[in-house]
This record gives sequence, structure tokens and C-alpha cells, in this order.
Amino acid sequence: MRTRFAFVSFGCALALFLAAAPADAQFLGHNYTGDMGLMSGTQAAPGWTLAGVYLRYDGETLRDRDGNSVALDPEERGSLDVNSYAISLSYVTEHKIFGGTYGLSIVPAFTDNRFQAPILAINEKVDTGFTDLYIQPITLGWNTTRADFTAGLGVYAPTGSFEAGADDNLGMGMWSFEIMGGTTVYLDKAKSWNFAAAAFYETHTTKKDTDIKVGDIFTLEGGLGKSFMEGAMNVGVAYFAQWKVTADDPGGDLQPVFDELFGKHRGFGVGPEITVPIATKKKLIGFINARYVWEFGIRSQLEGSHFILAAAFPIPSIPLQ
Repeated sequence: MRTRFAFVSFGCALALFLAAAPADAQFLGHNYTGDMGLMSGTQAAPGWTLAGVYLRYDGETLRDRDGNSVALDPEERGSLDVNSYAISLSYVTEHKIFGGTYGLSIVPAFTDNRFQAPILAINEKVDTGFTDLYIQPITLGWNTTRADFTAGLGVYAPTGSFEAGADDNLGMGMWSFEIMGGTTVYLDKAKSWNFAAAAFYETHTTKKDTDIKVGDIFTLEGGLGKSFMEGAMNVGVAYFAQWKVTADDPGGDLQPVFDELFGKHRGFGVGPEITVPIATKKKLIGFINARYVWEFGIRSQLEGSHFILAAAFPIPSIPLQ
């Protein structure tokens, strides 16, 4: 019997606010690219799920609005190394709304960041601390014979430390509101081949004690995979694409200059992903997921790579038949 369980993806509030740096070409949003992949359009089975995630980002090259490397010295292009840790607690009920199964989740997260930009003589290390909190008060899931669908609303609360102009912020100093929808399509009758796509639209409030307002952001994430072991193992390729839909508002009289120099950021990524089960002879205890994504086509921000390692555990464990 095929075990039906979607590996939990995480909307971690990775706080990378670098507004104090003059070369921060674009203000970032909360939605972290690369945190979702295979089966991103499928809701988990009813019940509780506890998950933990480690995320590593290595930014290597700062790109301008035309995709060119930005640095005075070509050998010193700047870098951003970030480690983030999150705990996800989600619950999928048996209740239906508009025919979809209702669920909710909360994701407290911790982060550090290391921003090095020789062009700016910046080399700051931030201690690990609590960053902005992600809450998804409503998710709905639908299942058909050959496809799954999800929809939901998410909120990023500014719980991380933030001070305008500081270089050690762990939060972004703003509320973000997110609407999402996704699908996982099964390409064969046995449901062994799967293609997923999840779309997110993110808006923001003005940053605390500033006139800065980050523009709206659209993110698309998913993957193409092949499942084994009656669906418990999944291997494939993950992808993401992200665009700044509306321009950032830096406040004051800087808007024309800001638009001319920086434009709207965009970026793409692709890389391998694997999910493997943790099980005994009688029970499915959980899953381990690993994903590595390389960025390309970056404009007006850093370009690098993402590594995500996560483990999810359904509560209680799922009996195997």
C-alpha cells in the first residue's frame, strides 16, 4: 500500500536585511528561495508533524541590474555566508473548508549571517539569534486521482531584533503577508513520477523607524521527481524563480536614483533533491530531506548556492501495512 505523506517544506524567515550597506542593491523580502522543492503542492497527511531544518547559504558574487559583478577589485567580489535553523510544528485536521482539508503551522527560526564585502570594507559577524516568526494560520489541501492542490495564507511577524541602520539585525523590521497556491501532478498512473509547482505572492509593511517599503515579490518553487519504495522515497531536481514585482520605496527623494541604479531584482535556481524514509519494520517514523540549489540569472542581489537539510516526523508514527 502506498504511504501518502508529503514532506514538509519550510517558509523560514531568513533575516538577511543589509540596508546599512550602500551596495545592498535591493531590499530583500522574507520568502527564502530554495526552501521548497519536490511535492511542494501536496499537503501532509492529517495529524501533527514536527520538523527541524538546517539551511546554509553561500553568497559569492554581488550582481548589478544587468547581471555584472560589482566590485572595485575583480578578485574580491564580496560574500555572504548564512546559517539558519528552524523548527516547524504543523497540524492538518480532518475538517473541510470549500472541500479542502484545513491545516495550520508555525515556524520559529534562528539565524546568523556573515557579510563580507571588501569593496565596502565590511566584515561583520552576527551571533545566532531568534529571527522573524512565520505563521501559516490557514492551509487547504485537495486530492484528486492524478493531482494534489494546496492554498494558504502566511504571515511573517517582526520578532527578530531590528534597529534602523544597524549592521547586526536578525529581523527585517517589517510585517510580511503571503498568499500561496500549488499543485503536484502525477505523470503516470502509478504516481511514481511527480511534478510540483508552488507560487507565493508577498507584500510588506514599512520597515520600523524608516520610510523604507520593500516591493512586492513573486516566488515560484517546485521540482520534478521519481518516487520509490511505494512513495516513501523521492529523488529528483528542485527549482525556484523569484521576481520583484513592484519597485522598492527607499523613502524621501531617493526613488528616482534608486530605480535608475538598481531596478527590480530577480533570480533562478536549480539542483538535486532527495527524500528518504526513517522506518522500522512496523512504523514509518519520519523522513530526511536534502537539497542543494545553485543560483543563476541573478540581478540586483547576491548570487550563490543553498543547502537545505531537514527531518520531519509525523505524530504519531505511521503504521506500515
